[in-house]
Amino acid sequence: MNTNNLPLPLYRASQVRELDRITIEDMGVPGICLMERAGQVAFNILTTHWPRARRIIVLCGTGNNGGDGYILAKLAYLAGYDVTVLQLGDTTQLKGDARIAFEAMIAIGLTAQVFTEKKLSIVDVVVDALLGTGLDRDVSGEWRDVIEALNRCTCPVLSLDIPSGLHADTGTVLGVAVRANITVSFIGLKQGFFTGEGPDYCGKVYFDDLKVPPVIYKQVKTSVMRLDYDILKTRVCKRPRTAHKGRFGHVLIIGGDSGMTGAVCLAAEAAARVGAGKVSLATRHAHATLLNLTRPEIMSHGIETIEELEVLLTQVDIIAIGPGLGQSHWAHGLLEAIKEQQKPIVVDADALNLLARSPFRLPHGVLTPHPGEAARLLELSTLEVQNDRFAAVRALQLRFGGVCVLKGAGTLVATPNGQIGICTAGNPGMACGGMGDVLTGVIAGLLAQGLSTTEAAQLGVCIHGKAGDKAALEGERGLLPSDLMPWLRYYANPELNPK
Repeated sequence: MNTNNLPLPLYRASQVRELDRITIEDMGVPGICLMERAGQVAFNILTTHWPRARRIIVLCGTGNNGGDGYILAKLAYLAGYDVTVLQLGDTTQLKGDARIAFEAMIAIGLTAQVFTEKKLSIVDVVVDALLGTGLDRDVSGEWRDVIEALNRCTCPVLSLDIPSGLHADTGTVLGVAVRANITVSFIGLKQGFFTGEGPDYCGKVYFDDLKVPPVIYKQVKTSVMRLDYDILKTRVCKRPRTAHKGRFGHVLIIGGDSGMTGAVCLAAEAAARVGAGKVSLATRHAHATLLNLTRPEIMSHGIETIEELEVLLTQVDIIAIGPGLGQSHWAHGLLEAIKEQQKPIVVDADALNLLARSPFRLPHGVLTPHPGEAARLLELSTLEVQNDRFAAVRALQLRFGGVCVLKGAGTLVATPNGQIGICTAGNPGMACGGMGDVLTGVIAGLLAQGLSTTEAAQLGVCIHGKAGDKAALEGERGLLPSDLMPWLRYYANPELNPK
């Protein structure tokens, strides 16, 4: 999903409706004026992206989303396009601005027809104006049939405000949803576009505020923001010429039980690649001497007892536990050993599974679960977590303290001040074992350089995602976690990539 030039604040559907209400009732902007602006913006996008299109179908429902569609259809018809309006729902139920838009369309001689799938076979572009952001239940009946037919169609689709069937707040599909090539969002960007299933269904996202006065946005506060690497990278200061390794922290990665040594190696190298001054491993005696053969900069320590670990803990600044840790008695003991630490701690992988069995709060921690681990921590199913990722990440932060990173498409970062950030970088090629271990190392390495847990988590997921996107330029399939390493170094040096 291309997110260039989009605003950072994201809104729930109810908040966008409030922005709309304030604009109309308090600022005196007629609702039909906003609807006409929306139709014009959408028509301009259609003609820009599909300049050779001549045959257009507009699918309209009976709400304000349908009203936007009527405006677009009228504009296209007057511009000489071959326009067909297919209506779902009884037009006698149209009210307010949607009724005005419908009658204006009828007045120029354009009528609404009954939907048949056959009509989709002779069209250049379909405009989806069926269901807006107010949908809160599964799509059924004729509406479902039409959306399924549209998804079978090979022609491009432009969705107005939101792909019909997608939940604006959570990014989940309500039974079935339109798979749009382009979605143009009005007044306020919907938070569900950027996480869960949202990115798959929205396609390329455009936004237009419809000339809503900026003062309006100050009256509706949102706690969800897109994370912007170009803003967050300013947290990393240019190094003085007198710099030495002691200024950039010592990271300890704990894990790597038998058969899982690769995880700690990936985390350790990632921490070093983003600039940690020193990186050590605490792992099994049996393979401690082997783990730094390919990366000699990493110090490796064989640890079998809590006492041995406690000695190491006094020598480091940042702790990361979990990569390749396993869930043995050894692993449980190591997690218990860091329980009372006041140093920043990154908790991932099997350390999270152990934490789910014996919960304790981590006020100085950064938790980095994937949906399955989050489900165990919250005693939910993975489906329940994915159905509302925002609620899940908030619940995790409240239960365990610190900062929580819920990984996945549209990674979420919940912070102690109640804010949630969404990282829109990353790609499906990163869905492979070891990527999470790299993220653990990235966050730990940033913490070592003095960033707060919030800053390290937010910037860390952006660096991780952008490095993955660069590495994926040679193909998503077959992308390996180690392929990110040179790009981690690149994005950890902001002066190399000015905006």
